[in-house]
Amino acid sequence: MKSRSLLLAAASVAVLALTVYAADVNLEGVKCVVAGRPAKAETGVAYKGGKVYFCCMNCPKAFAADTAKFASKANHQLVATGQAKQVACPFTGRPINPDTAIKVAGAEVAFCCNNCKAKAENLEGAAQAEAIFNDKAFDMSFKVGANE
Repeated sequence: MKSRSLLLAAASVAVLALTVYAADVNLEGVKCVVAGRPAKAETGVAYKGGKVYFCCMNCPKAFAADTAKFASKANHQLVATGQAKQVACPFTGRPINPDTAIKVAGAEVAFCCNNCKAKAENLEGAAQAEAIFNDKAFDMSFKVGANE
């Protein structure tokens, strides 16, 4: 009986922790990385030390089946929800200059120099987001859970 109570208490704490974590992430305007519909807090799954959110419980299955296909959108969502912070230029890995910041798919991104900024500005739409948030660029220039 005692172990059952402890298990129930631990499960309650885990659910509460997930609820608090999801509440800390602002999903306003955030889209499901699979279907493009509004994301919901209760559909979040672990990804790169953060959580990626979906519109329904079917989309996490599609994401898990081909994560590489959705990686750029998932990486972008980590930035858009404030779970990932930029620490370097996505093109060079060098320190960022805040004066070079632009919006990329609604997320603010800075570069090391005006040349890298111009490279990003010369791209449009999905090509721009892919160049900034692909796995190589993301892993080099963003840190999930970073405070700075």
